[in-house]
Amino acid sequence: MKTDGVIFDLDGTLWDATAGITAVWNEILRREEPDMPLFTQQQIQGCMGMLLPDIGRRLFPNAQPERQQALVDEFCRQEQALLRRTGGTLYPGMWETLQRLHGDFPLFIVSNCQDGYIECFFEAHAMAPLFCDTECSGRTGLPKAQNITLLAQRNGLKAPVYVGDTALDGQSARAAGVPFIHARYGFGTADGADAVIDSITGLPGLLER
Repeated sequence: MKTDGVIFDLDGTLWDATAGITAVWNEILRREEPDMPLFTQQQIQGCMGMLLPDIGRRLFPNAQPERQQALVDEFCRQEQALLRRTGGTLYPGMWETLQRLHGDFPLFIVSNCQDGYIECFFEAHAMAPLFCDTECSGRTGLPKAQNITLLAQRNGLKAPVYVGDTALDGQSARAAGVPFIHARYGFGTADGADAVIDSITGLPGLLER
């Protein structure tokens, strides 16, 4: 697959931070909504990749929109404070594979996360030098497809690929007119991918300049 740049999703593709996120969110839940059952890690994994307002509606369907937003905002503030210190779990072979790819292609991240979340990944795992640029919905207010297009245009990419783990990632890549590589080891499923990898270590063998 010929490409001039590799754009990654973050959660479920580059790392799994849901153990720490679940602990932080449950701490806030005990304080703010003590009558609600605690979140499971599987529930949190199911929210990864969603826009923040959609997460609020999923987790607190009976709350008013203002309350949903307030809770999600608090979750985001507290999780970032934790993740900057502890990071998440990198998928096997991640560091070595990204270093290898960095030598051959410019690397990027586009996520539906809040502003500052990608920086937690960079700081905790010393990844910033490997990536040229990032974009997220928390910064632009745009959905993932438009952020893929925005980043590609900003960096002069003519033939980027997008690597992600969920059906939304695939839909977003197709909407942006970008080939989609499904990271099947992540959180979700996706149909109609242009290629599939079961480990990040399989990615370099798919790509060529």
